[in-house]
Amino acid sequence: MPKSDLHRDLSYLIAGAHRRLYAKLERVVQQDGLTVEQWRVLEALSERDGCSMGELAELVLMNHPALTKLADRMVADGLIHRVADTSDQRRVLVHNTERGNAFFQRVERRVAAHNKHLEHVIGASKAAALRALLEDLASEELEGARG
Repeated sequence: MPKSDLHRDLSYLIAGAHRRLYAKLERVVQQDGLTVEQWRVLEALSERDGCSMGELAELVLMNHPALTKLADRMVADGLIHRVADTSDQRRVLVHNTERGNAFFQRVERRVAAHNKHLEHVIGASKAAALRALLEDLASEELEGARG
């Protein structure tokens, strides 16, 4: 049986790239005392007028229990708040607070600069190709087609 070369394994390479990119983004958002997950929540909510916890979990790539704990901390820190959905009282919507929006706006410039630098380093055409490949990898169609 042939030996596997771990450093050529696609899953390993993707995981390694994620770790390095995550650490760099973490340094950017930590300047304002945020975690990457908190940043993603603020970013996702800045683009919406309220979001259910289930929808938010999908958007920020977190499981529901972990997101609930994070949201509890963010509520306590005054970054987000929960309100009952006026169209369905059983549903709770999450919104950024004014403080959360201020954090988002302040950090957004640095994150955008970070992303622009990353794209510059790898080049626009490679960045576009990488986006397309990653979108394909993340799509449910690929999972269903490949098994």
